[in-house]
Amino acid sequence: MVPTRELAIQVAADLTTASKRSSGRILTVYGGRSYEPQINGLKEGVDVVVGTPGRLLDLENQKHLRLDEVSAVVLDEADKMLDLGFLPDIERILTKIPTERQVMLFSATMPSEIVTLSRNYLRQPTHVRAGDDNEIDGSTIPSRIAQHAFRTHQMDKPEMLARLLQSQDHGQSMVFCQTKRACDRVAGDLKTRGFAAAAVHGDLGQSQRERALRAFRNGKINILVATDVAARGLDVDDVTHVVNYETPDDEKTYTHRIGRTGRAGRTGTAVTFVDWQEMPRWKLINGALGLDFHEPEETYSTSPGFFEALNIPEGTKGKLAVDKRGEHAGLEAEEVEDIGDTGQPRGGDRGGRRGRGDRKEGREQGGRRGGSGGGGRNRSRKRTRGGDNATGAEGSAGRTAVKSESPANGSEKSSDGEGARKVRRRRRTRGGVRRDPENT
Repeated sequence: MVPTRELAIQVAADLTTASKRSSGRILTVYGGRSYEPQINGLKEGVDVVVGTPGRLLDLENQKHLRLDEVSAVVLDEADKMLDLGFLPDIERILTKIPTERQVMLFSATMPSEIVTLSRNYLRQPTHVRAGDDNEIDGSTIPSRIAQHAFRTHQMDKPEMLARLLQSQDHGQSMVFCQTKRACDRVAGDLKTRGFAAAAVHGDLGQSQRERALRAFRNGKINILVATDVAARGLDVDDVTHVVNYETPDDEKTYTHRIGRTGRAGRTGTAVTFVDWQEMPRWKLINGALGLDFHEPEETYSTSPGFFEALNIPEGTKGKLAVDKRGEHAGLEAEEVEDIGDTGQPRGGDRGGRRGRGDRKEGREQGGRRGGSGGGGRNRSRKRTRGGDNATGAEGSAGRTAVKSESPANGSEKSSDGEGARKVRRRRRTRGGVRRDPENT
């Protein structure tokens, strides 16, 4: 079980590579894709199922996935699943598997809820801790990651980011934002400046998210702008820079974000932009991790210290040089895979529900159609009262004439207005005295 769809894809790919000699059958199940391929895969029989808790429960409730013969369960990124609210789903799944089973739990941090989960569902657990040999003071951040924090101005961040991404040792980079809208804005700005960038966040369709990640792994783009959906577990070779465009919520998120670089013995650079209003949050992160940036230095895109600290060539501007813009093919070079998108779900990974983006699109289309949209229907109505409105009077008479053609009692009535509803006419007055149109 994994918390995100992207991590499920990565884990399944690694397991497929590891099981080539043993011919193990691996199946990936998660929301955002159609059910049919996943159901067919289960019917054919598999050895390992990699999935998100919501879709696993959906398939089990539909009697397509059997849990009564599972012999091993792995909970990957357990603390992230806890943050996303998957703990009740995990507990329901664990109660459905046999009592004689092996349970393994992987987590970068061990909050109290995870410790309680391990005590309740693991028998005689063994705690194995993996860390850096050069780890200092028990910190969970490897010493091979060079960390920087700069106090920045909101309007200067785009320029600073563009210059940072042109440092001499720059390779693949990940830029993290707090919101989906900020992701789109930053990715769009980088494209305008000539960079090969793409955004990944929860409002994108699953095929679009996978397309951006494939392009990033294949080197067709070298900058991935993402929310925390890409901060957990994703392993991309040679990520040299991680940029916190906005300060993370807490120290755990900070640790996971910058952990995308400096992997497998490599070195990396982590840069955090701290806005004035984010200083209280940053001080909590700095104190919890024991960093040396309690008061980050005020820095601008033209500051010499900024160029020197990040090894940015002198004279670098906020736009990528024209001769360097053809080094990456761009996101458009990566094909979109037809995976049978079911729409973006809300609050989990269960597919089949329309997301906020889908509903917004529907409202906009309804408004443009006029008659079918709420706004269009109201604007198309015309008032039918008042003698000054000839169209309204004619419309009333026309409706009466149609009704009188086929009376219920079989007697014929004239359609020239006899028996029709009397139309009230507006009377004009001046100084409280009614005006007579004939004598005016």
